[in-house]
Amino acid sequence: MINRQGFPEGFLWGGAIAANQAEGGFDAGGKGWSTADMVPYFEKKDYTNLRELMHVTSATVEKAMAHHSAEGYPKRYGIDFYHRFKEDIALFAELGFKTFRLSINWPRIFPNGYDAEPNEEGLRFYDEVFDELRKYDIEPLVTLSHYEMPMALVLKYNGWAGREVIGHFVRYAETVMTRYKDKVKYWLTFNEINTTIIEPFTGGGIIEDRVENTMQASYQALHHQFVASSLVTEKARQINPNFQIGCMLARMIHYPATSKPEDVLQAQIDNQLNLLHTDVQVRGSYPTFMARYWTENGITIAMEPGDEQILRDHTVDFISFSYYTSLVSAVNPEEYGVTGGNLYSTIKNPNLERTEWGWQLDPIGLRVALKELYDRYQLPLFVVENGLGAKDTVEADGSINDDYRIDYLRKHITQMKEAVMDGVDLMGYTNWGAIDIISASTSEMSKRYGVIYVDQDDNGQGTLNRYKKKSFGWYLKVIASNGENLE
Repeated sequence: MINRQGFPEGFLWGGAIAANQAEGGFDAGGKGWSTADMVPYFEKKDYTNLRELMHVTSATVEKAMAHHSAEGYPKRYGIDFYHRFKEDIALFAELGFKTFRLSINWPRIFPNGYDAEPNEEGLRFYDEVFDELRKYDIEPLVTLSHYEMPMALVLKYNGWAGREVIGHFVRYAETVMTRYKDKVKYWLTFNEINTTIIEPFTGGGIIEDRVENTMQASYQALHHQFVASSLVTEKARQINPNFQIGCMLARMIHYPATSKPEDVLQAQIDNQLNLLHTDVQVRGSYPTFMARYWTENGITIAMEPGDEQILRDHTVDFISFSYYTSLVSAVNPEEYGVTGGNLYSTIKNPNLERTEWGWQLDPIGLRVALKELYDRYQLPLFVVENGLGAKDTVEADGSINDDYRIDYLRKHITQMKEAVMDGVDLMGYTNWGAIDIISASTSEMSKRYGVIYVDQDDNGQGTLNRYKKKSFGWYLKVIASNGENLE
């Protein structure tokens, strides 16, 4: 039952990571190449042009695959969660985690994506991880696809642009859901599924110089992911009727730059294009506004007979999303200054402060996002990513005084509580990240999110020892009090 005065009993407090940013062990245990293994480290000087900096071409991939070590490719070594997961999970248990969000590295299970048999060593690894979580009564929240697509499927089909990938993904999902049917209850199909449109290689494994029209290829790939997600949802309910299946969106809430009707309309369009993804996975069909959008942009979605029925019949049980910042829309954006973001840029909002990486800090925007999503869909919501990327300093006495992170989390959790009091059905909250990991966008280590510090620099040097930041003790008290103690 919803507690209108605060977070409900049984609220799922925890933290989140992704396999490609944390595990390492890129050449261990029979794992194959993933898309994340192709992304090198670079010094990000221009925070407003990240999309261009992350552009992946055939030459990029060829160079990366010819480079067989992890040097210069930080996601290949991560923070060595692959060997240190017991130590890390013990720290999560000390924090009082009720849940821990992680992803399964697809090529650790099927190294090429189309292998005849799954990799038993990879399956055993996640058995051990889930068993360790169970030891501490921590509920796993598992993402099936979190920017970890097998490179062999990229090379053979140009990623999700090829419909053939649907069958390979469903087989992979059926394999792990069957294997872990008594160990995992909560599943997410695709992480931030809208990334396929924003950054086609990261989200969809699409090498852009192999297609004539990137926008066409991206929306076709997205359709294939929607169908795959629905088919996996169908399989999940056959394997274990008690499974809870969710979708996952990078919620990009847009405000109009002014009260001019043209800007208000542009913000509405931008919000609709973001919510397209949940519309399909929750309502079971494409929203009507997409027909005009596709026509005006020369996009034709190839659908096979039965696709619409598949989407309609197998919708999700809950909606999860990431929230870091809000954006601003204008019909003439060139009139305004631009700030950076993760996989996107936006007009500067003069009412908000910004981080070193260009993120606009907007806790109230989280409440707005929660209320809008719940009003639109009337399904349980789950905030599965939210956090502050910042450079942390280890003091002479070993302390890490990240009051700025505490302030960020406090303000966002406060707004979540307000949303619950507004009537929003909120299942849980997993901050990003539970522990310092490699940055998804830039492969930096110095852009830190965790409440646990990892001794490693941008070049992979360090002891990898784990240390508790000041935010560790603060978050422990938040969880222990079910969100009541935010001091």
